[in-house]
Amino acid sequence: MSKSDALRLIAEDTDDLQVISAAVQDSVSQVGNLSFKSRQHRFTLELNRFRWEEGAEKERVRALLAVDSVLGVRVRGLPQDDPEIVISVLQLRFEPGDVPPGGTLYILLAGDGEIALDVEALDVTLLDSQQTWPTRSAPDHERRRR
Repeated sequence: MSKSDALRLIAEDTDDLQVISAAVQDSVSQVGNLSFKSRQHRFTLELNRFRWEEGAEKERVRALLAVDSVLGVRVRGLPQDDPEIVISVLQLRFEPGDVPPGGTLYILLAGDGEIALDVEALDVTLLDSQQTWPTRSAPDHERRRR
C-alpha cells in the first residue's frame, strides 16, 4: 500500500459517517484496543480493517478510528473482563439528540454487541497506517450456511 492509498477520512455529518462506516465494515479488533480518555473527550479503537476500496488487493490494514467530543460511553453485550476477546465492527450509526449537533454514535458489533458514544457533535476520524498484510479471502455476507 502506498502512502496515497492510506485512508484519511473525517466525518462531521451523517453522509460523511456512512463513508467511514462502509470502510470499517468487517474490521476486527480486541476489547483491549478500546480506549476512552474522559479528560480529552476522546474514544479510540485500533482496528484491523479489510480494504474495501475499489482496486485494492485482498488485504487488511491497521487503522485508528477516533471519536472526539465524547461525553460518555455505554457498552452492551461486550464482555470487558478479557482484553483479548475479538470484536467485529458491522456498522456506525448516528442518532441526533435533543440538542443539536449532539447525539449518540453507535458502533454496532457482530454478536449483538454495541458501543454507544454520547457526543456533543459528530466528529469521527479514520486513519490508516502503512501496516498492511494480505488475506486469502474477503468477508462474504452472501454466503449461506448449510
